[in-house]
Amino acid sequence: MDRTVLERFPAGGPRGSWPAEEFANARREEGLPARVVMDLEADAFLVIVEQRSPESVRG
Repeated sequence: MDRTVLERFPAGGPRGSWPAEEFANARREEGLPARVVMDLEADAFLVIVEQRSPESVRG
């Protein structure tokens, strides 16, 4: 599976603010299967889309 990072958000946002989740939700409304993951090393939230690589589709 290939992952594409659509956007990065710092983990230290204001309390009660979820910009990564809001961004991912907007992408899902556009039809992209976006989700949020945490990059611990960078201390950031990443909005990603996973796609099957051509090799895994062939079976």
